[in-house]
Amino acid sequence: MPKKHGRHTPAFLLLFLAEAPSYGAQLLTRLQSELPHCFSDSAIVYRSLQEMEKNGLVETSWEMPETGQPRKWYTITDKGRQALKEQAEDIRLRLTNFEFFLSRYKNIEITRIQDQD
Repeated sequence: MPKKHGRHTPAFLLLFLAEAPSYGAQLLTRLQSELPHCFSDSAIVYRSLQEMEKNGLVETSWEMPETGQPRKWYTITDKGRQALKEQAEDIRLRLTNFEFFLSRYKNIEITRIQDQD
């Protein structure tokens, strides 16, 4: 079965940006270190950030350090906060469906094991 990579990446990015402004590499590191199961890679993160910027969910600014590479910082907008709220509700609804699925699947497995005895 093929994996669905990064399906909720924008929701997690908005969540992290609601906590504090950040830049792309820092967001990717947070996804990889803080999520129990990270399904996102750098391409998904940067595509998501571009799309969110295009849709007005985030604003950007550049930091030009004296040494090192310039960094594009992302800040969540009011529109982004509304999108985050909608994402949270969508995830909450999906979670109830997943809990239903796992409960039913567990019952099937228990029945299968009992039938083997």
